[in-house]
Amino acid sequence: MQIDFSPVEIGEVTLYEFAQRFSVDDLRSATNSSLNTILEILGDADDAQLTFIPDDPLADDPIAPPEERYQGWNLAHLVAHVTATSEEWATYSGILARGIVYPREPRLRRETDWHTLKTRDQVIARIAESRRMRLAALESWPNTPYLDVFRDMSENFIAKRGPVNAKSAFLFGYRHEQGHLEQFREAARQAREAIKAR
Repeated sequence: MQIDFSPVEIGEVTLYEFAQRFSVDDLRSATNSSLNTILEILGDADDAQLTFIPDDPLADDPIAPPEERYQGWNLAHLVAHVTATSEEWATYSGILARGIVYPREPRLRRETDWHTLKTRDQVIARIAESRRMRLAALESWPNTPYLDVFRDMSENFIAKRGPVNAKSAFLFGYRHEQGHLEQFREAARQAREAIKAR
């Protein structure tokens, strides 16, 4: 199950309002579908393709080392990035579902250093690990989750997306991952063409 965020994108509803229609089973199915889509994009990419640095004229990562700020993200980097964000927000969802208010800080995010993902086995293992962790976060929800408990977020965040409860927290990470799929596809295309040309 892939979730279509069109109603959110065109401003019909906030992410919070949109999220409330989905069950835990829906979130589980969407997670599996998203990660399976990434695996399909990677296909049979080998180590060289997964670590190939693509050209990306939109690249601008202000927290990267200066020499990497305007560098395109390879497939391994994309995997490290999207899995970290999805895991972070899945973790918040499990906390909120149990009725615990979570503050803005500290963030519960740890991104694998993409420089260490050098082989296909490592990249595939990172995806499998992320799947296990995210599905475990959903398993931590009680049978009757507390959907009236919210994370402390900035007024600006809430104005744009609505408040953050367990469901909208989980979908925030999922939506972020979906937003990178075209970047995955383009990086994979460039990697295949570059390696084939050698």
